Amino acid sequence: MSVAILDYGSQYSQLIARRVRELQVYCELFPWDAPAADVLAAHPCGIILSGGPASVYEEVAPTLPGYVLNSDLPVLGICYGMQLLAHALGGKVSPSSQHEYGSAEIELVKKNDLIPEEIHSVWMSHGDRVEQMPAGFTLLATSPTCPVVAMGDAARRFYGIQFHPEVLHTPHGERILQNFLYRICDCQPSWTAQSIITDAVERIREQVGRRRVLSAVSGGVDSSVATALVHQALGDQLEAVFVDTGLLRQGERESVQAALAPILGTHLHVVDASDTFLSALQDVSDPEEKRTIIGTTFIRVFEQQARRLGDLPFLVQGTIYPDVVESRAPERSHAQRIKSHHNVGGLPERMDFKIVEPLRYLFKDEVRAVGEALGLPAELIWRQPFPGPGLAVRCLGAITPERLAKLRAADAIFQQALREAGMIDRRTKEGETPIAQAFAALLPVRSVGVMGDQRTYQETIVLRAVTSQDFMTADWAHLPHDLLAAVSNRIVNEVQGVNRVVYDITSKPPATIEWE
Repeated sequence: MSVAILDYGSQYSQLIARRVRELQVYCELFPWDAPAADVLAAHPCGIILSGGPASVYEEVAPTLPGYVLNSDLPVLGICYGMQLLAHALGGKVSPSSQHEYGSAEIELVKKNDLIPEEIHSVWMSHGDRVEQMPAGFTLLATSPTCPVVAMGDAARRFYGIQFHPEVLHTPHGERILQNFLYRICDCQPSWTAQSIITDAVERIREQVGRRRVLSAVSGGVDSSVATALVHQALGDQLEAVFVDTGLLRQGERESVQAALAPILGTHLHVVDASDTFLSALQDVSDPEEKRTIIGTTFIRVFEQQARRLGDLPFLVQGTIYPDVVESRAPERSHAQRIKSHHNVGGLPERMDFKIVEPLRYLFKDEVRAVGEALGLPAELIWRQPFPGPGLAVRCLGAITPERLAKLRAADAIFQQALREAGMIDRRTKEGETPIAQAFAALLPVRSVGVMGDQRTYQETIVLRAVTSQDFMTADWAHLPHDLLAAVSNRIVNEVQGVNRVVYDITSKPPATIEWE
């Protein structure tokens, strides 16, 4: 039982999917023009139309596929999705005299199955509005600036809302999605960690059969959970390889071995390929080129290990949904590519493996829930993310052993301070805002300083710490000033070649979490 979400280009499309998943209903996100057979193959119990930047009356505007109205399935249109529903069914959509972005007060006109009576404040983001509803629709809610805030045709189970229930700025917005899923679509809350495991194990066995598999592990939660899932499905058919790229954090190799060895035993193989990676990255500064080189080099190293270990035609990767979205996987999104992830857009065209990605369409919180259900240790499940390209994307500019040493030392100081303050690598209590990711980056920017009455001209360390639930969006963490001061003082005194420390206070969007 699932829900299909048609993506019309809203910045919140992936957030709709996450909210539906949180309500324990499986959903898939499709481009609005995906073939009907692909959308209906999952046997959805309802369809959600996302928002989007277009206007329905434009000649090149995305349209409503005919199968949506002919499927006899419940439909919920959000923002542009509502306008599209109204337009397709004979209603009238016009430009608003006053664009509306932000919080707005609404009035519930008629009691209905979709909108709870507690909702008074909502989050708007639109320039057009429905002026006239299609035949058969009833006005459900209105506002001083928007005559049709919500509309519904209970007989056909078609509903439209002008605001965004998926964002936290709409109080009780989750209740609207819950009502649509449970009351109107008659979905059941069956999407649980155990059901994810059951489905994933079945898919892995179907894809791999009795052949052997090589798993790329980094010690991070994504690759660890992916490996554990494949191990549960295939047992001794799995061989796990951890590659020391020379781009790891301080103590990374040792901690990963200590955490994974009890789980994988003799099926864990550690390979030192630092010379290979650093040689391939020599004199490379462009971040996209770095990712492509790292992705290709990883594959070549894994191919060598596969030949050494025998016939292993499959490679397991811990790719998760945010990786796919940011790399613009063409089968899922029309969104612009943000950056090529080394394990998505950075893969070489030619390789000896078929890829196994059991987490490809899971969000980070779902991955952690699966990890807990599989019995993985807490230090793996709650370990903060570390990018596959490692310090290559935190050492901006040219990568040299000397610059990597500076970065490792500065990052270790920052991590130690946060850990001693109890701010990272732990499960948080109810109501707390966790630091989801924290790190230091080395900038190719030199500035003048003074140390011991002597002029210095050295590089800059930037500290980054963010709060996030799903890594699709993030806010900068408001760290105590005394902690930042202590970290800065230690770095400039202990890390040779650094004379300035700054703190990044940019959210995602507009920035990404990593600097490259």
